[in-house]
Amino acid sequence: MRPVLIALLLIAPLVCAAAGRVRSLEVRILSTMLADDDGFGEWGFAALVVADGHRILFDTGAHPDTVLRNARELRVDLSNVPDVILSHHHIDHTAGLVTLRREYPGALSRAHVGKGIFFAREHGKMPAIKADYESTGGHFIQYDQPREMFPGVWLTGPVPRKYPERNWSGQAKVQGEDGKTVEDNLPEDQSLIIDTDNGLVLISGCGHAGVINTIDYANAKIRRAPVHAAIGGFHLFPASDETLAWTAGKLKEFGLQNFLGGHCTGIEAAYRIRELTGLDRKTAVVGAVGAGFKLGTGIQAGSIAK
Repeated sequence: MRPVLIALLLIAPLVCAAAGRVRSLEVRILSTMLADDDGFGEWGFAALVVADGHRILFDTGAHPDTVLRNARELRVDLSNVPDVILSHHHIDHTAGLVTLRREYPGALSRAHVGKGIFFAREHGKMPAIKADYESTGGHFIQYDQPREMFPGVWLTGPVPRKYPERNWSGQAKVQGEDGKTVEDNLPEDQSLIIDTDNGLVLISGCGHAGVINTIDYANAKIRRAPVHAAIGGFHLFPASDETLAWTAGKLKEFGLQNFLGGHCTGIEAAYRIRELTGLDRKTAVVGAVGAGFKLGTGIQAGSIAK
């Protein structure tokens, strides 16, 4: 076999792998607990993700109109966003879905959710949200395993709980498909993983499955690579010093390079993660409405987070 042909055969798998990675990525926070110069803060989360031109809304905030109002304040156009991801069923991530769909009837027609989001819950609002959303012509797509939405853009689907991260209240109950009522550990919790040449970018709503479990699962199912950025809510506000130290240690092992902690991450927890991972004020900040992340540039923090 000719040397040139041998060389081409050897590099072909590398070329194919790289072709599935995202080259351009921007994330803009539209709902979280802090507001900067523009927008309104709330206990919720939402972010617009633009990956190689694919526009995705991740979660929809805690009040029906917060994301709509913040998008207007920030001059963010949601009328050309076809896909919305719901990380889990909690109302602080799902309340704006129907409002946004009605405001933009030509957009947000596909809602991507993890299996378990429609399980029977005593105070769950998803059945009503589902009916209202489907009445507008929108439809849900459920995932029970990782799925590549676009080249390099992955949904984890429900995340196995390998490590004993307990990122939920422990008070709520859920009735599964087998009819048994058990503690609701948010089985549907899912995250968005963007595969880039710099590493993996994680977008999380609350991280009820655990940020470490989620990254470990992404490494196993998508690609073993350093975490270039972790963005969103990670439910660390009630974590003990011991838990924060363990979490930061694992994040450091996973090669964390940027951390934008909003919503339920907690302000003190975000600072502790910064300190314990060895990051600084440019690479680890508290998220605010309007803040974001751009591949090649890094975190774009608002003035309140600098």
